[in-house]
Amino acid sequence: MRGTVVDVVFKQIGEGRPYPDHGYSPRQWSAIPPEQVRLDELTTTKRVLDLETLLEEDSTFYGDLFAHVIRYQGELYLEDGLHRALRAALHQRQSMQARVLDLK
Repeated sequence: MRGTVVDVVFKQIGEGRPYPDHGYSPRQWSAIPPEQVRLDELTTTKRVLDLETLLEEDSTFYGDLFAHVIRYQGELYLEDGLHRALRAALHQRQSMQARVLDLK
């Protein structure tokens, strides 16, 4: 569409993890305090989302309440929590709470 401004949800849609394996367990992730992350600064590591996961009422019941983001070489990668990020976008929010792990 020429001449129109298109709002984007994410900075980029990626496939796979461009950063080294961090080996963090759920317990280690839970020790990282959540912080506010802008959706338009995130690059996803998954191209596909199971729609059922997005629509489930209790999608966070068995998992972490916060998305997991990796900060690597100055970029933010959404490792886990794509359904949370999309839910935030559907509610017209530009940011969400996430646990951010800094990898050097």
